[in-house]
Amino acid sequence: MKDEKRISLRLPTDLHARLVEEARADRRSLNSEIVHLLEVALGPASGDDPSP
Repeated sequence: MKDEKRISLRLPTDLHARLVEEARADRRSLNSEIVHLLEVALGPASGDDPSP
């Protein structure tokens, strides 16, 4: 099992509803949808990039 970190996140009701609908459309859990969207927004993880 990979390392994971639990967080508590507060979302506006309308944003939560949008995320739930996207997750349902993509056949993912809400958590998986949020992780997916964050990974897409942040790009690939790479420890090789030098600091700016």
